[in-house]
Amino acid sequence: MNNPVGWFEIYVQDMDRARYFYESVFQIKLERLKAPAEMEIELWSFPMKSDQAGASGALVKMENGPGGGNGVLAYFTCTDCAVEANRATAMDGYLVREKMSIGQYGFIALIRDTEGNMIGLHSMQ
Repeated sequence: MNNPVGWFEIYVQDMDRARYFYESVFQIKLERLKAPAEMEIELWSFPMKSDQAGASGALVKMENGPGGGNGVLAYFTCTDCAVEANRATAMDGYLVREKMSIGQYGFIALIRDTEGNMIGLHSMQ
């Protein structure tokens, strides 16, 4: 049986600003995905290891696309979610809920990115 989530998309209005935010908070490099020519869409994917658990996804910019508080909440796995939460606020993100225990399932924090999307951060410590 596979994990229930296979991919996620975070819709944005300002791709440069969003890429800078996510690359800085998670200390990663996003990769441009080639979209079909007939689609006016820009996609930048998060790193993915196909032999590891979990899902990857992309930042997506498209004309008249949703962005900012679209109701989808993706949780990013972290070593210590407080670290990424602090980076997020330093990158003009907004701390919605600081690190809190969820019992045997570890800890979470909630932030809003520079586009107004809320994302979750999860860690076991």
